This record gives sequence, C-alpha cells and structure tokens, in this order.
Amino acid sequence: MNETEQSEHKLILRGLRRSDYPDIKTIMDRVYKGMGGAWTQNEYETLIQKFAEGQICIEDNGHVVAAALAILVNAEEFENQRHTYDDVVSGGEMSGHDPEGNALYGVDVFVDPNYRGLRLGRRLYDARKQLCETLNLKSIIFGGRIPGYGKYSKNMKPAVYIQKVKDNEIYDPVLSFQLSNDFHIKKILRNYIPEDTHSDSYGVLMEWNNIYYEKRQKLFGGRKSYPRIGVVQWQMRVFNTLDDFLHQVEFFVDAVAGYNSDLVLFPELLNAPLLKNFNQENPAEAMRSLAEYTSEIRTAFVNMAITYNINIVTGSMPELKDDTLYNVAFLCRRDGTWDAQYKLHITPDESQYWGLKGGNQLEIFNTDIGKIGILICYDVEFPELSRNLVDKGMTLLLVPFLTDTKNAYLRVRRCAQARAIENECYVAISGSVGNLPKVENMDIQYSQSAVFTPSDFAFPHDAIAAEATPNTEMTLMVDLDLDLLKELRQQGSVRNLESRRKELYEVVWKTDDVQER
Repeated sequence: MNETEQSEHKLILRGLRRSDYPDIKTIMDRVYKGMGGAWTQNEYETLIQKFAEGQICIEDNGHVVAAALAILVNAEEFENQRHTYDDVVSGGEMSGHDPEGNALYGVDVFVDPNYRGLRLGRRLYDARKQLCETLNLKSIIFGGRIPGYGKYSKNMKPAVYIQKVKDNEIYDPVLSFQLSNDFHIKKILRNYIPEDTHSDSYGVLMEWNNIYYEKRQKLFGGRKSYPRIGVVQWQMRVFNTLDDFLHQVEFFVDAVAGYNSDLVLFPELLNAPLLKNFNQENPAEAMRSLAEYTSEIRTAFVNMAITYNINIVTGSMPELKDDTLYNVAFLCRRDGTWDAQYKLHITPDESQYWGLKGGNQLEIFNTDIGKIGILICYDVEFPELSRNLVDKGMTLLLVPFLTDTKNAYLRVRRCAQARAIENECYVAISGSVGNLPKVENMDIQYSQSAVFTPSDFAFPHDAIAAEATPNTEMTLMVDLDLDLLKELRQQGSVRNLESRRKELYEVVWKTDDVQER
C-alpha cells in the first residue's frame, strides 16, 4: 500500500460482535481455503456467547480486517495431555471452555490478506496478553501451525524442523512469528489438525506466561467454592410507613447475615403492603404511586448490603421510567455496587390491574460467589432465558415470586426445578405468605420457598437442598457446593448441557446479547 492509501485507514481494536460474522466469514474463507473455510455462524456465535471478552478484532473504516479468538481452559490439563484442535473446539460447540479456567487458549488468529504487512497480528497478540493480565490468568496457550514444514517433512523430523526455526535457520510464517512474540514451545502435537497438509498435520503447543499472575486464593476475594445463601419467606403485613417496612427488611438482613451468609433473596413485590396508603379504587394508579418509593428503598438496600457485608437480591418492586411501569429486581452487592433485572414476561393479571410492561434485556451478574441470574416469577416458566444465562456461565438462578394460590405456586416451583436439572445449576425461589385484605389484587398469598439442585448422586436424593414450611414466615440457610456443578457437567450420570444437539436446535436472543454485569 502507498502512503496515500495508508492515511485513509482508521484502525480500531475492539471486541467482536454477532453482526461481524459476514466480515469474519469472508476473511476465513480466504485464509483457510482448502482447509474447510470459515466457521458457521452458529459456531462463531457460540464463542461470543460463552466468552465474549476473549473474542478480539481490528476494524478498519467499519469492517473487520483481523481477529483473534480464544476460550478459557485449565492450563495444567492441556500442558500435560496431548490433544487435537477438535478436542478444544469440539466441532464448534466449544465444550473445552471452562468459565473458571486459569489460562487463555488461542483458538484462532487471522488477518485479511489485503492487510498483511501492517503488523495487525502483533496488535492482536498484544491485546491477548493485556486481556490475560487483566483477567489475572496464568498464561496463554495454543496449538500453533507449522505450515512451512510440509516442504521438509519427507527428509526432516518435526523436532529437527522446529529447532532450525528456533535457530533462525528456517523461516516458518507462523512459528517464527509466534517465537518473536515471546511465546515458547512446550511440546509437539501429533495429528493436531488432520486436514492441515501444509503442517503435515502437526502442531506445536505454545505458551506465554503472565509474570503478573497471582494465584487465586479461596480465603479472601475471588469466587467462593462454598457460598451460603439465605432465602426469606416474607409475611405480607400492614406497614403504616416506609420506615416500618425498612425496619422489617433490615431485621431479616441482620438475621441472615448473622449466620455469615453471602447472599440473601427476598420475594417479588415485597413492598406491596404499602399500596394500602394509595387509591385502591384505581390499582394502576396505586402501583405508580408505590413506584415513588423505589429509589429510596434501593438506596436503603445498598446501605444494608455494605453494613451487613452481604449481597442482597431485593425481590422486586415497581419502577416508573419514561412514564412506563416496570417490575424490577435489584442486586445490591456488598462492595456498594448495584444492578437491575427487569421482569420480561408480564402476566395478563399484572397488565390488566397495574399496567405493568415487560423489560427487554436479560442480564447476568458477576458476584463474589460466581455468576448469578435473576428471573422474576413468571419469567422462570420460559426455559429459553435460563439457557441463555447458563451459556454465559451462570451457576445460581434466583427467582423472587408472588403467587396467590397453590396451583399458581406449583407452576413456579415445577419450572424452577426443571431449570435446575436442565441447566445443571442451583435455583432458589422466594415467595410471600399471608394476606392483605385492604389491598386490591393482593388479597392472599401462597408460598413454599426452596432451594433446588440438579438431580444426580452428588446432590440430595430429591434434588431439594432445603424448603420452607408452607405459608409460614421463616428463612432458609443453604450451603452450595459450586465445585460439584463442575464435576456434574464433566462426569455426571447424564450431562444435559453437553448432550444438547446443537446441530438440530438452538436458542437465539434476537436483540442484543445477554449482558454481563
């Protein structure tokens, strides 16, 4: 390229998006002509869904021109065992990805042939190193190709060829570049990519060590392997003032935190008793008036989370935004931060009486006990939502609910149990009991709060970690073993996540990706 053409470039380093696939396909079809060409769109989207941070690209004037793809793995497993490229990508399913892994595994790096000579590959490698340091990962590893070896394979063993490349006696377009970027050779991988005839099917396991890596400690900071959660089964009672309501909330936060719990879950619309202070002849108007308390209540919850050193899922409460009424649950972390999950599916009753509308975004939340999801009541009856969440690394699903009759409760309970089994995760549900005679559309409540587990030998025989006495105000305290989930997903009697037939079906989120907070 001449100087005039180069001055027209506008290079931007960023994360890959689903919408970038046409550009990715064009480049891969050119780079890997004769080796199968580009990945399918489903394979590409699986990478972004499982580990969005690891998918990096460079765009020029709005088009992707280079990309680096990666997953998370446990370095020791790949350093000590021989493996093939397909063992890593598993036919595009990326089952080798471990959300708790300690190393980046480089799946691919490619540059549009028209942009070779601009050192874009080096930019991508540097970005990977920065990501490795930011995520406090031990290393970057990958199986590198040796495409120059095909010309020497009849007269030279791969070990001899590799040594000559290291000694700069032979130039290999891939290995020489990787060695110049501070990667070192761990071992030779036989039959790494069978169709890679240029490399005579050999690969080389390469490694870059993060000198800033600090081994994760379970005692302080990081994800806890055995978090304790508390679930509040809340009694609907009359509160004359907001302070009365908050005093009752704080009583339960204090009680649960007193048992060194890491998280407490409250039920849906737990502040509904305050509706009695507003016009009961117009339930929609009353609910909008109740929403005026939401900001103050959220602030109080955030302060309690800090004061009592506990993460709080507030149940839910109405929120008015741009003259639209939503049902929203807040996650208040003990570090003082907070996030929100809006109820997506509104029941006919909620729409008719209160004028509630559904939100449009599904969130997954990072906490010090792992990644959690929140689905408010009716939302848990839609399995697509939890499947999206578990594909992003969720291990605990929290379901604040509000039901008036036993049959309504059983819909929530049965669906929550199904979500635990099909997604191999823990599910906690929290509901309200009692009655509010003077509050329209909130007359009676029915609840039996519980914590559900997957169904296999390592878990309780009935897949129930704990359950409350029906229609009685109380709390549950449950210790969760997150490492058991990892064992189940790899060695369980059945493996629901691994056994999915992705070549036959998939769940597609039509708006933006599931957001990670």
